[in-house]
Amino acid sequence: MNGADSASTEKSGSTSILKNLGWLLGGKGVAAVCSLVYLAILARSLGVKDFGHFSLIFGTALALVEIAGFQTWQMVVRYGTPHVARGDWDAFGRVAMGGGLIDFFGGVLGCIAAWIAIVYFGPSLELNPAYADTAFYFVCALVLSRVSAPLGIMRTLDRYEVAVAAGSLTPIGRVIAAVAIWLTGASVEKFLIAWAVIEIATAVLYWTLAHRIAPQTVRLTNIFHLGQMRAENDGVLKFLGVTYASTSLYGAVQQGPLLAVGYFLGTSAAGVYRIADQLAKGLGKLATLSAQALYPEVNRQRHSSPHDQFRKLVKRINITVLIAGTLLVTVTVAIGGHILQLIGGEDFARGGPVLIPLVLAASLELASVSYEPVLHAHGKAHHQLFARLFTLFTMALLILWLVSGGPVWVGWAVAMGMAAGYFLTSLMVWMVIRNGALEARQS
Repeated sequence: MNGADSASTEKSGSTSILKNLGWLLGGKGVAAVCSLVYLAILARSLGVKDFGHFSLIFGTALALVEIAGFQTWQMVVRYGTPHVARGDWDAFGRVAMGGGLIDFFGGVLGCIAAWIAIVYFGPSLELNPAYADTAFYFVCALVLSRVSAPLGIMRTLDRYEVAVAAGSLTPIGRVIAAVAIWLTGASVEKFLIAWAVIEIATAVLYWTLAHRIAPQTVRLTNIFHLGQMRAENDGVLKFLGVTYASTSLYGAVQQGPLLAVGYFLGTSAAGVYRIADQLAKGLGKLATLSAQALYPEVNRQRHSSPHDQFRKLVKRINITVLIAGTLLVTVTVAIGGHILQLIGGEDFARGGPVLIPLVLAASLELASVSYEPVLHAHGKAHHQLFARLFTLFTMALLILWLVSGGPVWVGWAVAMGMAAGYFLTSLMVWMVIRNGALEARQS
């Protein structure tokens, strides 16, 4: 590849990433505005105590979604891209629909885990027994309606606009439902039922749209070929296992602190922590969206461009997100407390000090946005697993040590745990890129 071709490849990669990220951010911009609206309605209509109950149930559901769910979209992108490039739609269909079958089995396991969590750990979290049955069905609805494989189809085919259109149903539907519930009399059960129905409707829409854009892929005949899929895609089960473990740890890192606050400090403290965490996670969502936009293109560029150009692409990404993260942290710290008061009222305003360490933690997540795609592109997905295990272990120890100081110190435990994981992952990525450069020069 000559210099002109290299520059063209690099420019094409950056353009594709920005286009995909633009679609994702456009959709999430709508979601962010909607989330502020329905979060304010939830907080003000339920009050601190019931909002705490809702938060603990929702946090448990999100944790189980991550623990029970496989990252089949990554599998579809990672192994489906070569099949699409060759025009082998049957092989791509086996990867995609195999991912859908795996998603379903994960959902069933999630329902079993939900029953155990609510029956045995609900009292420890001070969960009102009156909410137990509704909470169980709500969690089951979320884990069974998790859409991962159809997202992989859309991202492999570079149809981010379709994914954004489908994803917008959830936040818009929640706003409409929240307003209706607010006007007719708010209760924890009504919000849980509405959220569950919306999640199921969104899942159906994702699969319907995936079938429309790739009818030769989304076919029932492609489901029952897991053995052939494994034979056609070397290392696919190992990759799926590593990404599953890594994502499960990510779910524990994201939702574990909230559940710890509920367990040690009670539901009211959990409500205050949750509303601060929700705002801080705006940065975390930006990191997740950026990683989703980067993932397909980093995989393509890893195999189609010289190593020096690939390294420049990664460097440019890191500089961009570092600047964005710094700006977002500054703005959030400056006005975050006022936003909390505006959303939840005086009862939630004391969550302002909690917001500062949580925003710092989210900024570290944003700063590491390119790490997972880079490690996966080099065949080092297990490095991310080790880093997240280290992060979770460090965070858990710090929370146990500092939780007596209240939600603020839990927030600082989260920030310090994320910092430890960030520096370890940075070291791993630097070593992987350096070794890749040495191998490229030797060959």
